[in-house]
Amino acid sequence: MAEDISQDEWQELINKDDKAIILDVRTEEEVADGYIPNMVHLDIRKGQGFLDEVAKLDKDKNYYIYCRSGARSGQACQLMNQMGFETTYNLIGGFMNWDGETVE
Repeated sequence: MAEDISQDEWQELINKDDKAIILDVRTEEEVADGYIPNMVHLDIRKGQGFLDEVAKLDKDKNYYIYCRSGARSGQACQLMNQMGFETTYNLIGGFMNWDGETVE
């Protein structure tokens, strides 16, 4: 199930989720401008390369996915659900609107 969640919901859920994985699906260049701490980076624009990397991920975990604005991470959620991942969350507004902790 893919769910669009706000920043507040994201932080609340992630704080009590011991199976949480933060997934950044932006490009290398975007990541270089800053990112949310403790994330795993897989660039969705790599197409099949992205799908190959996603296939190696643990399906028992819960994935909190973000991109720049929320569009690509929404696509990533749908793709991952089709691949058998049960719990994916898409950060509404993406990194562009994130005011939580970041690494520059």
